[in-house]
Amino acid sequence: MSELVDVYPYCKENGDIKLLLLKRADDVIYAGQWRMIGGKVESNETATEAAQRELEEETGGQPKHFWAIPSLNQFYDPHSDTILQIPAFAVELDPNKKIELNHEHIDYIWISEDEIEAYISWPEQARLLKLVSSIVTNNKILSEWII
Repeated sequence: MSELVDVYPYCKENGDIKLLLLKRADDVIYAGQWRMIGGKVESNETATEAAQRELEEETGGQPKHFWAIPSLNQFYDPHSDTILQIPAFAVELDPNKKIELNHEHIDYIWISEDEIEAYISWPEQARLLKLVSSIVTNNKILSEWII
């Protein structure tokens, strides 16, 4: 099992899908980058529990819908010489609820699928954001994915 999880928040607003990105603070890993929510799985947690905890810690949000994305964020880390395979989750948030950032972030933005490349440098994250947008737009969330 991976030691990490990714969480891709979205909301539905007037029929449009908006994706939430958080800007990393200057004194944390990935400083200054726009990213989805990510974090470590603690020893007493499942990946699902870690995703829920990270969502609450990093945004103060509670999901309206929570589901496992049928794909992984995977990439090679040259510093540890490992291939990481990170479970990815999608969460629908209420667009009217205030986002409460923790110390790891300095800003947030809701973007459309067309804006992903302007903010996201990591190809797998961009791919997963597009996948979430497509699945939600086409109403294709399978019951097996829902948590």
